[in-house]
Amino acid sequence: MITAVRSAARHSIRHSSRHPIHSRRCFAAQAAPEPPKIFSENEYPDRDEAPIITRSSASDVVKSKDAAHASTLQYSIPPSRSIGPTRPSQLPPNIPLESLEIPETKITTLSNGVRVGSMETYSQVSTLGVLLDFGSRHELDQFTIPSTNEVVSTAGVNHLMELLAFQSTKNHNSADIRNIMENLGGATFATSSREQMMYCVDVLRPNVKHAFHLLGETIKCPMVEEEEVEEMKRVMEFQLMDMMPQILVGEGLQMAGYGRLENGVLQQLGRPHFCTSEALPNLTARSVHAFREQHLLNRPEGIVVSGSGIAHDALVELAEANFGHISADPTNGNASDNRTIPSVYTGGEYRLETPPNPNPAKEEFTFVAIAFEVGGWHSPDLVPVCVLQTLLGGGSSFSAGGPGKGMYSRLYREVLNRFHWAESAEAFSSFHAESGLWGISGSCPAERSGEMTRALTDHFLKLADQLVTDEELDRARNMLKCNVLTQLESRLVLFEDIGRQILTYGKREDAATMCAKIDAVSKEDIREVVQKALLKPPTLSTVGLDISKVPKVEEVTQWLAQGPVHRRSWF
Repeated sequence: MITAVRSAARHSIRHSSRHPIHSRRCFAAQAAPEPPKIFSENEYPDRDEAPIITRSSASDVVKSKDAAHASTLQYSIPPSRSIGPTRPSQLPPNIPLESLEIPETKITTLSNGVRVGSMETYSQVSTLGVLLDFGSRHELDQFTIPSTNEVVSTAGVNHLMELLAFQSTKNHNSADIRNIMENLGGATFATSSREQMMYCVDVLRPNVKHAFHLLGETIKCPMVEEEEVEEMKRVMEFQLMDMMPQILVGEGLQMAGYGRLENGVLQQLGRPHFCTSEALPNLTARSVHAFREQHLLNRPEGIVVSGSGIAHDALVELAEANFGHISADPTNGNASDNRTIPSVYTGGEYRLETPPNPNPAKEEFTFVAIAFEVGGWHSPDLVPVCVLQTLLGGGSSFSAGGPGKGMYSRLYREVLNRFHWAESAEAFSSFHAESGLWGISGSCPAERSGEMTRALTDHFLKLADQLVTDEELDRARNMLKCNVLTQLESRLVLFEDIGRQILTYGKREDAATMCAKIDAVSKEDIREVVQKALLKPPTLSTVGLDISKVPKVEEVTQWLAQGPVHRRSWF
């Protein structure tokens, strides 16, 4: 109603400015029309007409003790909406806690090789989805389609497929899917990485079957029309223009750390994960179909159906109905085993100068990261590296503080609290099948970027030379366990953890086993991991408006050569 009144007022002002005398006469001669009554069924769901609202003054209020207890409701609640002793039919019956099974991960393999993993949490909302064992590392600049000998580019396809998720399918258009999911009380998600792709729906438990059917359509029979592809390519252009510097630094570490080999071959882990501006024009609907035919449609062993908050038998039944018909292509032989080519860590340097920020009030920072190679998902150093990352900790120069925020981590104490010019300093790690990266990143004003690079390098040398303290190690182990257990309380994280572990290891470790591995990490393990990492050449990545003050990777190499680890294969 306020909007309508304002609109009418603006119209009266414009009209009176053109004909002031005539407007005043008309206004005096006739009464102003009453504003239209706006009635919203959402605001008053139990009324057929809008309620009558009357104005009152302070003198109209009866000041008495009895009046204070009078009901202020404008209408009574109908019996259908009131809370009663009987259970509504749409809700499942209450079951005594003692009769419920203890939640545990259950895994089943279908006859065609599709794996199903789930954990029943007895919640009223279920999270379920599909994880696929392909990612941006499997893209090619030139791919020949076997059936037609047509050459297409699949570079950037995973980025495009992530945006095309839950668009038009064989039986529904994108608007239908959105409306259906809204009516089901659900939400959809899709994300891709260098090695895996994930599709997910989060929906009310009674509507799981219908939502999973839409999920299956999205994966099995998307239309991938040219109009949709062109629309999403425009979205990708905007994403490339507005990409955060932290993401650009991480991409630079991957491309420099797994650089081209001596023969000029671009390694899989060195490929950009996000579609580049050079590869964007070559992306077509045919590129998506060709990539799906190669990595998805004939590879049931690369499909994992995962769920949390759902009975395992129910999820197996849904997986059988939607993915049980997919069969391996016998003509491919062992071609699937050759899809993933191990990458070799090379070390190197990535430097990117960014254009000025259009907002002159925003301060420009230079971002620097130094990383070394560590083991991958199957390495025994995986857990020690995670403990080391937590021990270093770090974050932004601003934090609300409080317990559990990592304010006593080493980078907070010795970088952020020591150097006033440090905007951020944080440890990171990324793991892949055959290799991984571990390092420290930081940001600061451009004139301080040389000092920041030296400060990060000194921390690598200190870790390789001195054992961490008992207090630091205990705090890091406890914080890592706390983070793991807290994250697993989320049904979305639990669903993803089940699926990714099955896809990576073929099984899932429970929380007790993981906590035991964390507790087993010693100070000597931490130093050994760092010393082995420093035997490899470093990788330097820097992004910013002015990166001239950031040292070259050769200078960083000379600094590291002064440390306790003297024998270096790259020196």
